[in-house]
Amino acid sequence: MEKLNYVIKEFNRLHGSEAKARVKKVEEDEVILEFEGSFCATCGLYDYFDDIKWGAMEFGLKIEPVEVLEAEEDEFEHGRYPVKYRLVGDRKTKP
Repeated sequence: MEKLNYVIKEFNRLHGSEAKARVKKVEEDEVILEFEGSFCATCGLYDYFDDIKWGAMEFGLKIEPVEVLEAEEDEFEHGRYPVKYRLVGDRKTKP
């Protein structure tokens, strides 16, 4: 969890004016992260989800976004997106 928490902290530092991420749930080989914010209109929404993946790779953590769960959007370009990530590779290593 230490590596993942650092990745999320860095994501929030870099993207915090547009989107913030937090850990919602951790299971053996899955992590659910919740993204919330206004998100950049010119960026693809899924780019934010991939940014966590790329940030994690820098710390030897391999995670892959696999599904957006129960997306909530309002009329003011604000949304909340729980995203399920699969832990890839050695499952003995905790995120």
